[in-house]
Amino acid sequence: MPDDKLTETVMLPARSLSPAAQRARAEAEQRRAQAAENEAKTVKSTEINGRTGPEPVRYGDWEVNGIASDF
Repeated sequence: MPDDKLTETVMLPARSLSPAAQRARAEAEQRRAQAAENEAKTVKSTEINGRTGPEPVRYGDWEVNGIASDF
């Protein structure tokens, strides 16, 4: 009886990509790097004199002192 907990790893041969696919992969990697760089530069704004904690409207209602009101 084979052990169900053991799995066999099968190595597939590496496929060569066409030049168009290689260019597309390089462009996508460049876009990801640019997006990560832009996100790192972005300064998250905070509300002046705002509430602390999680966003109060995240579930579609507003809660103040334990009383929730839908809008």
